[in-house]
Amino acid sequence: MARLLIVHHTPSPGMQAMFEKVVEGATTDEIEDVEVVRRAALSATAADVLAADGYLLGTPANLGYMSGALKHFFDQIYYPCLDATGGRPFGIYVHGNEGTEGALRAARSITTGLGWQQVAEPVDLTGEPDSTGLDACWELGATVAANLMS
Repeated sequence: MARLLIVHHTPSPGMQAMFEKVVEGATTDEIEDVEVVRRAALSATAADVLAADGYLLGTPANLGYMSGALKHFFDQIYYPCLDATGGRPFGIYVHGNEGTEGALRAARSITTGLGWQQVAEPVDLTGEPDSTGLDACWELGATVAANLMS
């Protein structure tokens, strides 16, 4: 069975709503033979990354950058996972009250260094997540999970 690791930093109601929709999409009945594992960014480990076949990343944009929690995650796993996880699929969702471009740029830079392959457009929301944005989160979860189905 394939494993999808969702690494998230979910400090706000908006991020929680996005996280729940991503999980809902990834675990929809149409997705078969994919185990979904959820880890808070501050507790996710290199062992979690190495045991997974694909990744979903969730972060708020804080002062134009990814959260310190997601940055900490990447700092902890980068070298232990560098040679072993190349080519694995991933997706990302970001929420901010202002610009989120810096958060996305930083995450893309790190995931490119790891050799991960983006398989869905990022979900990039500002302000209160609306139904269209939450539907996009559902689609993101379903798309990344579907990429892992055999």
